[in-house]
Order: sequence, then structure tokens, then C-alpha cells
Amino acid sequence: MAEKVAKVGIKRKKGYLYYVDKKGNIVETKMARGQAKGGGGKVVAKPCVEKAKGYLYFVDKKGDVSRAKMLRGGKKKKKKR
Repeated sequence: MAEKVAKVGIKRKKGYLYYVDKKGNIVETKMARGQAKGGGGKVVAKPCVEKAKGYLYFVDKKGDVSRAKMLRGGKKKKKKR
């Protein structure tokens, strides 16, 4: 389950991808569709969220920053001798 970290309330535009960058800011970038190229992100909001290790940070449906605990699975690596 996700928990809300910062209330920002940004309005999402259709055809754009929103994410939280390394500095904790919300970035808006155009999604690639067919021949149309994407990319070229710009900072939309600067809540400057302090990121903790082991969590995934994202922009939720209401335009706020939320986080969820990352699930780490898979095979264990063999120990070297």
C-alpha cells in the first residue's frame, strides 16, 4: 500500500508522463507515440522530497507524491569460494 509523502495537486495533461527525479522534484515529459519522439523533461513542481532507500516514489492520480515499499525478490546469488 502506498503512503502520501507530499501534497502538490498538479494537473496532469494527456500524453505526458510524470515522475519524481533524483532531487525529489516532479518532472513532466512528453510520451513517445509511434513516429513522434518523446523526452525533454521539465520540472513542474519542486516539493524537494527526501527519498529513503527501499521505496519507490511516484506521482499518484491526485497529482501528489506518494511512495510504496519496493518488493525485492528473485533468486539468491551463489557465494563465491
